[in-house]
Amino acid sequence: MAAGAGSTKRVVVIGNAGLDLRLVVPRLPLAGETLIGAEAERAPGGKGLNQAVVAVRCGVPVRFCAPLGNDAAQAAEVERRLAREGFDALLLPRAPHPTDFSLLMVLPGGENSIVSTSACSLSLDFDQAKRALAEVAPGDVVLMQGNLALDTTAAILAAARRAGARTIFNPAPFWPGAEELLGHCSVVIANRLEAVALGASIATAEAAIVTLGADGCRLDGRVFPAEPVAAIDTTGCGDAFCGALAAALVLGLAIDRAVGLAQKAAAITATRPGAFDALPSREELSSLFAS
Repeated sequence: MAAGAGSTKRVVVIGNAGLDLRLVVPRLPLAGETLIGAEAERAPGGKGLNQAVVAVRCGVPVRFCAPLGNDAAQAAEVERRLAREGFDALLLPRAPHPTDFSLLMVLPGGENSIVSTSACSLSLDFDQAKRALAEVAPGDVVLMQGNLALDTTAAILAAARRAGARTIFNPAPFWPGAEELLGHCSVVIANRLEAVALGASIATAEAAIVTLGADGCRLDGRVFPAEPVAAIDTTGCGDAFCGALAAALVLGLAIDRAVGLAQKAAAITATRPGAFDALPSREELSSLFAS
């Protein structure tokens, strides 16, 4: 099925958007140590933004809602980059905080450690977010991450389920209490650490996907092997997985097939440095879905 073919439904992503600074480091710094990094790169970022961009590049209608800050230049930079992607709608309310920022430290072998600010994303309330849920109906997919306040996330997921939409929750970053939201989730996507933190509550979601990096992923006990690639940088792989999975479900694909496509999108991302700049292109995703 070609991406977007026959689809009148949409993906709604409500989350965060910001700027990333990526540094390649030989190792993580010790306490009190100044460590020299290399290949510094700046790009739009945030889990919500990355996932929304991948979904829209899959060729389905996507509505994206995320707060930006009161720092005009930085907020305008993010909005300008998003405007090029062809979203069905962009809802970017301004918050009384600086635009969120992430420092990505990439280690040899491609693994990464990330530190982010969150005041801007945490300021989004349900009244601002509910505009993104207008006309949401059965067949639509609402995709969220862990960047918003838990009460806001809970209210959005519950409203989406009442409207008949399918809900996907990627609880990253993990906040204690996120496990209480899984009853509102059609699909939860968590990595190993997040799955441990969610505990037994992960079984309350209709479908639970645990991503395992080079070991693939597990869906309700079944293991799906990873795509064999030479990983350069795993930053953004989880976001590519979530965005592609949401698009595949909107297209009506079975979840097993959606997982396979999501793994391929993540594998493409792992072969390139960076997060936003490593995400699969519209042409790559179109070819992937057509296959």
